Amino acid sequence: MRDTGWLKSSHSTSGSDNCVEVRLTDTLARLRDSKNPSDGQLSVPSSAFSALLRKTRDA
Repeated sequence: MRDTGWLKSSHSTSGSDNCVEVRLTDTLARLRDSKNPSDGQLSVPSSAFSALLRKTRDA
């Protein structure tokens, strides 16, 4: 099973906690606020997250 661990955007500045973190598994994409990681997560199906990324790249 794939699990990437928590990832920050490559556009984030080093040492900054002002970003969204993503954790990808085979079935889910989890998102959380890096400033407050214990405040909860948003989980969406991996297929929906992939579709969102495709649409934003194509826009």
